[in-house]
Amino acid sequence: MKKLFFALTLMLAVAQVSHAQEEGKFRVGLEAGYTMPSGGGGVLFAVEPKYNIADNMNIGIRFESAAMAKNVNVGSNSAEASLTASISYSGTFDYYFNSGSSSFAPFFGAGAGYSSLGSVGFDVTDVEGIEGDAGLEVDGKFGGLLRAGFEAGKFRLAATYNLIGKTELAEGLEVKNSYLGISLGFYLGGGKWKK
Repeated sequence: MKKLFFALTLMLAVAQVSHAQEEGKFRVGLEAGYTMPSGGGGVLFAVEPKYNIADNMNIGIRFESAAMAKNVNVGSNSAEASLTASISYSGTFDYYFNSGSSSFAPFFGAGAGYSSLGSVGFDVTDVEGIEGDAGLEVDGKFGGLLRAGFEAGKFRLAATYNLIGKTELAEGLEVKNSYLGISLGFYLGGGKWKK
């Protein structure tokens, strides 16, 4: 009960400080985080220049690089892939659920763009009928993203689900490219944070 009271008091104290992003200004977000693809993990880094179209909305272009290991599905079996990197370029939109009356701003966003996917290497010795190592090139794909989180002042915490279609490498051999990313970042610019 004391922890709940402390958390509510802290939230009310934060709400007393009135700030908002400023319409008509540019800002750049820098983020780093952890990726969770199907059966693996990795890291991500992102840069996102944005333009504030209103005090509670902005549009941007996200450049993200994600290095991760993930599973390759071979029929009913799966094999662990080696570390691979992808780079994505997405147009984004974020909507903030505040009216400029607080520096704490929950948000929801979406985007669409292109992902350049890295080649996939994996050990298939455990898969019946296939021996040794395999390495295959993976074509890029168009996709989207959905994200939610909050900003507090110039800092940002976000959960982003990158929707990228599966890659069919051969008959019965596929890679799931979608992944969840959890990131922490901050902003440069954006105009003054006004009261």
